[in-house]
Amino acid sequence: MLKVRDKIISWQQILLSNLFNSLGGEMKKLFTLASLLAVAALVLSACGGSGGSSASDLLGAIKERGYIMVSSDPNYEPQSFLNTSGTRPADTKCPEGALTTAEMQGFDVDVAIAIGDSLGVETCFPTPAWDAITAGSWADQWDVSVGSMTITVERQAVLDFSVPYYGTPAVVAVPADSTASSLEDLAGQALCAGASTTYETWLNGGDLGPSITVFSAAPAGVTVVSLPTDQECAQALSRGEFAGYVTASTVVDSNIADGLAVKQLGEPVFTEVLAAAFDRSSSLDTTSLRAAVDELFTAMHSDGRLTSLSEKWFGTDLTQVSQ
Repeated sequence: MLKVRDKIISWQQILLSNLFNSLGGEMKKLFTLASLLAVAALVLSACGGSGGSSASDLLGAIKERGYIMVSSDPNYEPQSFLNTSGTRPADTKCPEGALTTAEMQGFDVDVAIAIGDSLGVETCFPTPAWDAITAGSWADQWDVSVGSMTITVERQAVLDFSVPYYGTPAVVAVPADSTASSLEDLAGQALCAGASTTYETWLNGGDLGPSITVFSAAPAGVTVVSLPTDQECAQALSRGEFAGYVTASTVVDSNIADGLAVKQLGEPVFTEVLAAAFDRSSSLDTTSLRAAVDELFTAMHSDGRLTSLSEKWFGTDLTQVSQ
C-alpha cells in the first residue's frame, strides 16, 4: 500500500507544480496553503484505506473500547464454569452483567482469553441462554461465541463460523447402578438433552449435517426431555428423573469426577467438530474479526497451544478431531 500511496502523491505533486507555476503574486500564496491541505487530506485518505478498522467494523470497535464480549456458559464444566475463588478486578473494563477472566475458567474460557490477548483487549463473558446464542440475531449484545458450538446447516443460516478448534465425542450417560448395557435397553424410555443442542437433534432423529460423524441412531421410541443445559440433565438424572442423558464425553467425565453417580453407556454415538460463532445479523462487519480468529486458531493448532489446553482440561488431545 505504501507504493500505491507514493504513486498517488507523486502524481498530485506534478499536477500542483504545473498549476502553481501558471499563477503569480498573491494567488500563489493562497494556492500554496490550499494545495498543502489537499495533499494532507489525500495522504490521510490513502492511509485510512490500507486495512485500518472503520467505524462499521466490529474488530475496530472492540479495539477502541478495549474489551471483547465472548458469550459463555457458566455451567458447562470443564469447558466453561465459574471460578468460585475468583474476584472481579476493580479496574475491569467488562460491563456489569459480564463476568471477567478472574471469575470464569475452563477450556473454552482459556481459548476465549487467547482471542482477547491476541487482539490486545480484555476478555469479558456474558452468559446468555444457549438457545439464544444458536438462534442468531444477538442485537450486538456480545461479539462472538466460544462455547463448543457444532457447525450445522441450520446454524449456518444465522451464524458464521471460524475454523474448528477442537472436537468431542457425544455419549449417553446413565445412572451408575443402571442395568442397561446397550442403547437398545433404553428404548421407550425418557432421555434428556440440553435445549437447541446437537444431542437433542440426535435424540429426535434429526439431520446433524456433514460436520458430524454418526455412529449410532437414537434408541427407538424414546421420550425426549429438553432442559436449558446439559448439566441440568445430569443433575436431574442423579435424582432419578430420566433413564439417561446425552452430552459430550468430556462433560460426563467431569460429572463422574465431581462425584455424580453416573456412567457412560457404551461407545460414542457421534463425533462433532466445534468452532467459534459470529452473528450474521451483527450491525458491524465481522469479516476482520473472523479472519483474526481463524488466523489465531490456525497458529494455536500449529504451535501446540490448543493441544496443551486440551490436555490440561480434558486429559487428552481432542484437537485432532477438528483437523
